[in-house]
Amino acid sequence: MPTPQTPPDIKSFLAMPPAELIARFDIGVEHFDRRVFELSDEQLDMAWLPDVGVGRWPCRILLGHLADAEVFFVGRMRQMVAEQRPTFSVWDEEAFIDSKMYDGPRNPIGAFVAAIHTLRKWTGEWLKNLEPPAFERMALHPVRGPQTLRTVLAYDAWHVEHHARYLNAKVARLMGSAN
Repeated sequence: MPTPQTPPDIKSFLAMPPAELIARFDIGVEHFDRRVFELSDEQLDMAWLPDVGVGRWPCRILLGHLADAEVFFVGRMRQMVAEQRPTFSVWDEEAFIDSKMYDGPRNPIGAFVAAIHTLRKWTGEWLKNLEPPAFERMALHPVRGPQTLRTVLAYDAWHVEHHARYLNAKVARLMGSAN
């Protein structure tokens, strides 16, 4: 179920109640055009110019970023439920990309997608069993300030849909429109 070309609006996610957010969160990697697995290593590692309109990161780096972001989001949500008002550390996504940890064929995209899928399935079931007050538990984000669990969940659900739009646009440019 590839994501539509309309960009997801973070404000609409922030306004959703927990049950709706969890439903969106559960979709996860199903937003990705499955043809991404048919791309060659050369295509997966192709950088894009900003004026093309599909984002600048290669598909492999984008999927690696999404996997690491999922680890961070899920860790933060679990920390919020386990601890009283935790303070998050800053996650510098550009430092992860600049470290080249996602580069090249030694990083199969299936591992990135599997990590996202597994974390979402595990976390989605956990979230469905939380009592409603848990979604108002607070943490301090070093840039965004105080956040509730519902807010972190909204950003995580939005994040995959936001980047899936770019991933799918890259796949369509490389392989043509999906049937």
